[in-house]
Amino acid sequence: MLSHLPKVWTTISAFNSTIVPALSPLQILIQTELTVPFDDSEAELLVNLIQSEQQCSFSFVELVYVDEQEIIRVNKEFLSRDYVTDIISFRYDDEDNPENNSNSDIEGSLICCAPRIKEQALEFNQPEKLEFLRILVHGLLHLIGYDDQTPEEKAEMTRLEDHFLSKLSLESL
Repeated sequence: MLSHLPKVWTTISAFNSTIVPALSPLQILIQTELTVPFDDSEAELLVNLIQSEQQCSFSFVELVYVDEQEIIRVNKEFLSRDYVTDIISFRYDDEDNPENNSNSDIEGSLICCAPRIKEQALEFNQPEKLEFLRILVHGLLHLIGYDDQTPEEKAEMTRLEDHFLSKLSLESL
């Protein structure tokens, strides 16, 4: 499907991989020894909510959980950064056609640093599951064009993250 696209995680050795069923645009790859504290169905619900409310569609999204060493490698190779981040988003479908501003049939990758997300949950005094799901929403928002470079952009993304997370059952968090 996306064989023409660069795969930024090709050097990762998988410890455990979970793949959401083929009808879903979401493929979850867990390539770290840490566990991810949410169900595929919760991630899928968030994808569907964002598609519905933001009038966009995802045709393929790889959600890859890695360790600190791998996120630093990806940061260095693709963004010239030498530090740990919680997530890096790559959108592929607009590479061949930069004038395409369409948010339909979005293809991309979300590379997430599981240890960093766990640390953030502690720093922000949030349930680990909530922080993992927040980072997923954050990455999906990046794929549809939201940015967080200014205080105003960050505030808007946080508002949207809170909005979508509020749609999940509180008992599940």
